[in-house]
Amino acid sequence: MRVTTVQTSSEKRAGLWRVSAPRTVLGLLCLMYLILFINRVSISTAAPLMKIDLHLTNSQLGLAFSAFAIPYALFQLIGGWIGDRLGPRFTLAACCAIVTAATMLTGATGGFASLFAVRLALGFGEGAAFPTATRAMASWTPVGSWGFAQGITHSFSRIGNAVTPALMAAFLAFVSSWRASFVMLGSTALIWLLLWLWYFRNEPRDHPAITETELANLPVRSGSRDQSVPWLRLARFILPVTIVDFCYGWTLWLFLSWIPSFFLENYHLNLQASALFSAGVLFAGVLGDTVGGIVSDRLLHKTGSLVVARRSVIVAGFLGAFVFLLPVILFHNLTIAAAGLTLAFFFAELIVAPIWSVPMDIAPRYAGTASGMMNFGFGVAGLASPSSFGYLVDRTGSWVVPFVASLVLLLLGAALASRLRPDRPFAEP
Repeated sequence: MRVTTVQTSSEKRAGLWRVSAPRTVLGLLCLMYLILFINRVSISTAAPLMKIDLHLTNSQLGLAFSAFAIPYALFQLIGGWIGDRLGPRFTLAACCAIVTAATMLTGATGGFASLFAVRLALGFGEGAAFPTATRAMASWTPVGSWGFAQGITHSFSRIGNAVTPALMAAFLAFVSSWRASFVMLGSTALIWLLLWLWYFRNEPRDHPAITETELANLPVRSGSRDQSVPWLRLARFILPVTIVDFCYGWTLWLFLSWIPSFFLENYHLNLQASALFSAGVLFAGVLGDTVGGIVSDRLLHKTGSLVVARRSVIVAGFLGAFVFLLPVILFHNLTIAAAGLTLAFFFAELIVAPIWSVPMDIAPRYAGTASGMMNFGFGVAGLASPSSFGYLVDRTGSWVVPFVASLVLLLLGAALASRLRPDRPFAEP
């Protein structure tokens, strides 16, 4: 009996310091979101320098921004399915290998054509990543924490958004070359790839470090990765969420692609000052993502209603973003613009956690495929939004006119979101 007592006490003491396997997996996914978004949006900060060196117009720069979204949108549809079929371990490793190569090659571009090509390659790499990450969360996260998991991972992506302007400005000051900065950034995805392959397992029960208690709290998944996907029926269930995600994505792509240039050219700031203002705006997204996930889960625990937990937070996010984007258009004032954009971005990011949870609520068995179908709307928005913004700036000479389309889509998104039904699960034939 003494031996048993000593073992039990030792296990309890070890448990105080042990980080659970599910939390470690969630931490790795947070790190991936951070790295991928830094690699994705780094071009926005370097864009003014690249525009001069590569002799680009705003329209060409906007097309280069949008090039990323062409394969990104496509792989929302098939990337999630690949993640469901092959499992997150291999799929996410392959994604990060492509991201590494594409980011490093950005530093070797010589003009519009080569820049467009490497942005296409980056879109291929990142396209399957987030639906596949959702597939991993569906297996490794308790159902009642899905909103938090989506919120915290996407908050790390917004940390990536926020720190990238300052990070790129520091790189540019250190190496005096935007080309070398992209090579340095690309190596981070390679390091994550090696960590992921070493630690992650597709099924929690196969992980050597997981405990029976942790397994008991995780969802029980039926079926196998070899199961066929009922594409058309599933698409009909997810289509309303896809349209809402398009409305959200239109505004987000503007923030990710044009905010540094907006401050630099519309208010005639230098690169360091525009990076500082951009970071302040984008840090609001970190709070928005986290708060949206926490509020959504708490509403679910309190009311037991997925409609209340998901839909109400999404609608509030759209309406709040609309209200605070208005002053940016109505007043040409740096302080008002910075405050308005910051608050608008905070409310827009309240949408992320609940909207990414909806496909998991509707079709947990096909979480990768369903979330990919949903995020196809975001990808399509990425095709049109950045290039439209650049074109309108060139045509009108105004940096605020292109925001009008965002106001319209924010209101449309709120109206459509009020009809979402995450409480109606997908039923197989």
